[in-house]
Amino acid sequence: MKIESSDSDTAQAGSGSAEEGNNEVRIEYNWDDDPENPYNWPKWRKNTQLAATAAIAFTGSLGTSIISPARQQLIDEFGVSGTVAFLPLTTYVLALGLGPVVGGPLSESGRPKSGLRWGLCILRFLVGFVYGPSLSIGSGFLAETYTPAERGLPSLLYILSPFLGPGLGPVLGVFLVDRAGWRWTQYTLVFFSAFSLVGALIGSESYHPVIQRRRMKQLGMKPPDSPSLRDTLHEFLTAGILRPLHMMFTEPIVGCLCLYVAFIFGVLFNFFGAFFYIFQSVYNFTLVQSGLVFLAIALGCVIGAINIEICGRLFYQPQVRRFPPHQVPPEYRLLPAMIGSVALPISIFVFAWTTRPSISPAVPILAIVIFGAGNINLFVSALQYTGDVYHRTNVASATSANSLARYGLAAVFPLFSLQQSRGGLGFQLAGFNFRCSSPIAVVAV
Repeated sequence: MKIESSDSDTAQAGSGSAEEGNNEVRIEYNWDDDPENPYNWPKWRKNTQLAATAAIAFTGSLGTSIISPARQQLIDEFGVSGTVAFLPLTTYVLALGLGPVVGGPLSESGRPKSGLRWGLCILRFLVGFVYGPSLSIGSGFLAETYTPAERGLPSLLYILSPFLGPGLGPVLGVFLVDRAGWRWTQYTLVFFSAFSLVGALIGSESYHPVIQRRRMKQLGMKPPDSPSLRDTLHEFLTAGILRPLHMMFTEPIVGCLCLYVAFIFGVLFNFFGAFFYIFQSVYNFTLVQSGLVFLAIALGCVIGAINIEICGRLFYQPQVRRFPPHQVPPEYRLLPAMIGSVALPISIFVFAWTTRPSISPAVPILAIVIFGAGNINLFVSALQYTGDVYHRTNVASATSANSLARYGLAAVFPLFSLQQSRGGLGFQLAGFNFRCSSPIAVVAV
């Protein structure tokens, strides 16, 4: 992209031509070859910023589950019920979904006897509210910094970071709760946040229009006029709030994928309450042993990410050579989703029907690994499919609708996780629901 300008008094700002004259100086600016173009950054600079972005996403997702092992301590210290003890977890998850949508923090004052509800919960909500936007900038950063040909591995590494957080959070949390108390789960989150802040401070702007404006000013060229405050607010209300909700209820693709992915995330966050109860009551695991079970989710995410990369190389990349540039049908993105839609109900059924004292705990733990792999396969595939379908139109609104749906539903599921586990049919019903909804990914192809 070339931008031309002139210092003649009669030259028009932003035009590609200038009047002829002796006092005229013509400036030609080629953005494609500019070293400040993020596509032209050296690899070390790109990878450093990728690591900083992934660290922030990991910290934000780690905060969801690191407090889950502290449920019993919260009950004992604050004298609340088991369901209320999950509120610090659910308010954080809800805030991740609301993120930039909510206009301000909660303003209600607390009661002296409800320190858990009005103190810890509100502060956790604010932390999740701040981290919410950070989880949505990764896709934009990747698109602005890495060309499509080199985007595969960086995308995979970034996507892994927010998925590993919920799996590793309880593992770290059980040791902190067991040896230092629940407050150290929040102190540790502060330490991770401070480390992420260092990465954010050394990072640099990657949004192309902003960098172009800066470069044009440096070269003495007049940049395009900035949008007015009224136009900015209109865009925020339309693209950030109204359009995602409208697409969720009027676009079948967006609505079905939002419902499916949201249900998956709900089951995942259901585990944060159910695992501790199930493995302590059925297999007599200690708190630390029960927390280590969550490593199965992290392992499943790694296996699923490897499968996504294999599907991309063996199935999607050959289609790129068959079709014109940027015209590969989006349905070719759905092979990992089809695999995940089969793996998820199988994993839930195996977990539900084998969690008993007469069967080794290795069997339900293996089912959890399968669930983690199916979860990331389905989510990443659905996200890529949505991006291809709404490419250059309403992709931001479609992904915002998905984010709001999955975190909104995930915030509710832990509240009834114990009742579901004690009832004995909770995960059987979840498996049945997966079996009913799994054709969504298959029918799309």
